Amino acid sequence: MTKATRTQVAIIGAGPSGLLLGQLLYKAGIDAIILERQTGDYVLSRIRAGVLEQVCIDLLDEAGVGQRMHKEGLIHGGFDLLFKGERHRIDMNQLTGGKNVMVYGQTEVTRDLMDARQSLGLPTVYEAQNVQVHDFETAKPRVTYEKDGVTHTIECDFIAGCDGFHGVCRASAPKDKIREYEKVYPFGWLGLLSDTPPVHHELIYVNSPRGFALCSQRSATRSRYYLQVPLTDKVEDWSDEAFWDELRNRLDPEARANLVTGPSIEKSIAPLRSFVTEPMRFGRMFLAGDAGHIVPPTGAKGLNLAATDVKYLSTAIVEYYKENSEAGIDSYSERCLRRIWRAERFSWWFTQLMHRFPGEGEIAQKFQEAELDYLIHSEAGSRTMAENYVGLPLDFGDR
Repeated sequence: MTKATRTQVAIIGAGPSGLLLGQLLYKAGIDAIILERQTGDYVLSRIRAGVLEQVCIDLLDEAGVGQRMHKEGLIHGGFDLLFKGERHRIDMNQLTGGKNVMVYGQTEVTRDLMDARQSLGLPTVYEAQNVQVHDFETAKPRVTYEKDGVTHTIECDFIAGCDGFHGVCRASAPKDKIREYEKVYPFGWLGLLSDTPPVHHELIYVNSPRGFALCSQRSATRSRYYLQVPLTDKVEDWSDEAFWDELRNRLDPEARANLVTGPSIEKSIAPLRSFVTEPMRFGRMFLAGDAGHIVPPTGAKGLNLAATDVKYLSTAIVEYYKENSEAGIDSYSERCLRRIWRAERFSWWFTQLMHRFPGEGEIAQKFQEAELDYLIHSEAGSRTMAENYVGLPLDFGDR
């Protein structure tokens, strides 16, 4: 049995990228169907980053889902760099003319977008199996999937590939028209989430002889901590007690004294990679978010880059329907990639600066400490770091 449906935009992936795109298109009066191979509960169970740049905040407001974010999100005007046992604050707000970031978990962003879509009765198909994209290099692309024993065909004008690093959209791009750039880092991040008050009101990035650590948060009562660990480590190797003990060993005395520990809600190990796909458009199929690029989480750029992709793509699609113009569609890949490579460079640099790399020896740590010392004592160095951390203005790619 088969069933055919018609829509304007078929969105593959119901993570924050796909949901945000769907919401922005709805606001512009454009029909879209979202397909997701997992359940909604599974999507919400994925613990991800939680630092939002102004660009992302503005887009969530534009999509009409920013109310809870503004109520519960935590505004941060700076962060601490900890090295050689001492902390030094980077005052982003002062160094960037008043810019800040907001701490609000990606899971909560996804929940807000899900709730908005559900309340509007907009179509999202969860547990869509065997999703395939077809004819996207023609004027009549199609998407097929299976659900409850029925094969479905969606005829559409455009396909938005928001289905992540392992999704079908990038994998379906013609091999002779796609180029992929990748760097895999020789360590992972062991993350622990706990219902404990944060050790500090802002983030602490730690460069330690024992390895990198990050003290982050999701709210005034929920903390997120990370430790650099070997790629060979397994989550089962790390009890909560072992995690807290190792974190203490990487902190300064004040933070160590302020650390409140408790049982973990979630623990996981995330590999780190830098990855970029060029181009991000193949005919009438577009890649957005993790389908087109991955950044190591050190610079907190992943969700923010995805939001920028979605802004450029939604603007281009609206322009196509409202103004009968393909200018935005034609420039989509170039505009995105210019921002992406800038963010990739910063994330790579910050990762190189803060982590211990196997086999590099003590001299590498001395180089890192010298560069960190320069950054905190040079206004130009501090400003460069602050400007990259708070993010580029949305019109950067148009200059």
